[in-house]
Amino acid sequence: MNKKTFPRLSTLSVCIALVCYTQFVLAEEAVTFNTDVLDATDRKNVDLTKFAEGNYVVPGKYLLDVRINGQELSQRQIVYKVDPRDSNKTVACLSHEQVALLALKEESQQKLVTLGDDCADVTSLPGTKVNNQSGVLDITVPQAWMKYSDPDWVPPERWDNGVAGVIFDYNLTGQINRYQDGEDYKSVSGYGQTGFNAGAWRVRGEYQSEFDSSNHSNTFDWNRIYAYRPLPMQAAKLTMGEIYLDSQIFDSVRFTGVNLASDERMLPPNLQGYAPEIKGIANSNARVTVSQSGHIIYQTTVPAGPFNIQDLRSSVRGTLDVKIEEQDGSTHSFQVNTANIPYLTRPGYVRYNTSVGRPSRYNHDLQGPMFYTGDFSWGVSNAWSLYGGTIFTGDRYNAWSLGLGRDLSAIGALSFDITQSMSRVRDQQQQKGMSFKLSYAKTFDEYNSSITFAGYRFSQKNFRSLTQYLDEQYQDYSNNYREKEMFTVTANKTLWADDPQRSVTFYLTYTHQNYWGSDSQDRYGLSVGHSFSIAGIDDITTNLSAYRSEYHGENDDSMALNVSIPWGDSRWVGYDLQSNHSNVSQMASYSDNRDVNNTWRLRAGSTDQHKASFDSYYQHNAPMAQMEANFSYQQGNYTSLGGTLRGGFTATRHGAALHNSNASTDAARVMVDTDGVAGVPLNGDRVHSNGFGIAVVPDIVSYNSFDTRIDVDQMNDDVEASNAIATSTLTEGAIGFQHFDVAQGEKIMARLALKSGATPPFGAEVFNQDGVSVSMVMENGLAYIAGIKPDETLSVVWGGKTQCSLHLPHTVSRQGSLLLPCN
Repeated sequence: MNKKTFPRLSTLSVCIALVCYTQFVLAEEAVTFNTDVLDATDRKNVDLTKFAEGNYVVPGKYLLDVRINGQELSQRQIVYKVDPRDSNKTVACLSHEQVALLALKEESQQKLVTLGDDCADVTSLPGTKVNNQSGVLDITVPQAWMKYSDPDWVPPERWDNGVAGVIFDYNLTGQINRYQDGEDYKSVSGYGQTGFNAGAWRVRGEYQSEFDSSNHSNTFDWNRIYAYRPLPMQAAKLTMGEIYLDSQIFDSVRFTGVNLASDERMLPPNLQGYAPEIKGIANSNARVTVSQSGHIIYQTTVPAGPFNIQDLRSSVRGTLDVKIEEQDGSTHSFQVNTANIPYLTRPGYVRYNTSVGRPSRYNHDLQGPMFYTGDFSWGVSNAWSLYGGTIFTGDRYNAWSLGLGRDLSAIGALSFDITQSMSRVRDQQQQKGMSFKLSYAKTFDEYNSSITFAGYRFSQKNFRSLTQYLDEQYQDYSNNYREKEMFTVTANKTLWADDPQRSVTFYLTYTHQNYWGSDSQDRYGLSVGHSFSIAGIDDITTNLSAYRSEYHGENDDSMALNVSIPWGDSRWVGYDLQSNHSNVSQMASYSDNRDVNNTWRLRAGSTDQHKASFDSYYQHNAPMAQMEANFSYQQGNYTSLGGTLRGGFTATRHGAALHNSNASTDAARVMVDTDGVAGVPLNGDRVHSNGFGIAVVPDIVSYNSFDTRIDVDQMNDDVEASNAIATSTLTEGAIGFQHFDVAQGEKIMARLALKSGATPPFGAEVFNQDGVSVSMVMENGLAYIAGIKPDETLSVVWGGKTQCSLHLPHTVSRQGSLLLPCN
């Protein structure tokens, strides 16, 4: 054949075949192709049987992607059977497990027509349609037949518990300081989790460690060891082991026992709660540690300036201790109260949280009486919610609480509750005390503002929380530090929100807390942000933040002014003014975020003592870990070098891989198998398969639909993927698994020839040894084959079965066409 003509002929043939295929998709009845229109020499040697019937599929088993009412699912093996109502047609016969994915009502399932004992025809439901095209089984079911009506939410029937496996996540932070007097300070701290998954169960151990050269301490401790599993149909979570009491009403305490609680993350988005935010100012490249009862729950390194931590897990409750460790050795601490906004529940719905166990706050030792605790919230109506709870230990400590939540419509939402405790410490008489709490929240959409008064709480002197009782009973703590009054208010307001060049955002926070027999402590915070244009430069941003903490009559003030000016694509120059304890510094900065995997910032300036100051910050997202490095120098004071390393390791029966990770205890992850091909980029080029063709995509939000994607545009030229996207919804802590058909090798144009001298028919497919389709045969046996390897054996399929095989030579070339015998 003339080499100058076959590309034109084959392209024309493929176009005609595609037109025929399109007509097949649109057709309702079987069609017969006129092969005379094909630009092929041997028109009789053409296999187009799969295009000949409108929506006709040869009976058998097929691995197909599934789409239900537009929502993507991962691949499933679908069985096609002859339609008993019309022997000329076939129907997709779904198994009982596959029918469950539709989330049909009970009465809807009873209307399904079964084909045998093992599968059903969903088109027997009026209005239901099933279409099979391009390897996708597209199922459309009228909402009337289904349990749920939220199109943006994936129902529990489609959640994936993942595969069994082992995990190890870590977050390591190190710092070296050298001060003017020559003294060195070194510290290394870390925290994370390890454990394994088996079915729906997750077994976890959370750990923390620290080395501090100043006091030569070297500690390691397990924060807690526990196991949990989701209960999707009950929208609840069952936990056993060492647990932090996660109550909307009572203070948190660690205990060993069993907990069963509603999990709001399993609900549609409009019914879910929130996670607290932590705002503050760092005077240098600082380490921020968030802990509760001495146990680290979050730790990170932040650059100098204002920071806002927004990725705490939603289950965090109670008072959080925040410590900022500066590079000059100074520390700043404050507390954040994570009391929820008014506890409202949708009408007719009950949220519950119940636990049985014994306190184990220190060293994992059981200390204190066996107790039962439970709380609930019941949506009485659209406007009213009733909530309450109890803690019962017998005769040593008991408490009860009762409250009402009210939606005031245009005015906002309000809740009020009363809690009474009855406690007996050692040989003292029983003491009774009450605590009163008022909470308020309102979002003013029309004014682009909101206020959270969350809230005011007053406790009588004899009132004790369970933690306070345990401290007095077993730790001999003084009762002079019982909480008396707590007041928290946060508010924000945006002016000119519709004009980005004029908008100004205000954020205000105030917390007041005092104790019986002790001084009060207060914290004020104000933040103002503004964007504007000047001299033809758009998107100039400014931010002013100021905080004051008052405790024991002393003030701890901090202030920061930041100005950022765009300087090209994803680059900025800026000016930073910071003040802390009357120490003022001014710095000019340059930031570069053009590469999302490599971001950095440089700053240089001076202090109010006219001493030079310099610092830098660099972050690198590697496939196996996330790395942060920082360096600071202040003339005549100190030199500091620090860094953070975050990552993880996941192993299943499918393989193992090191990967990036933020060490989040409730995040899911997906292990990806790329058929042994290394370097395949995934999800924004942030993850790559390792030398064994295994990758892990970490930090996936549980109970949310997630797409695992191959970045086709970033792949090497010698790599081909027959499918590039898979969708799944994972339960908490799950290890999902996705397999992509990927082939790596040369690409050649070949002419296939049978022993008889004929050629395989037009439309035949070529598969490699892994079962991946690498080509479709065109006219005269021509095939453009991708992803091949020397000495590889390929199979050629038409008529529904393998007809012959190809053996590739030891060396292949892209130049010209290659003649391949098909034996």
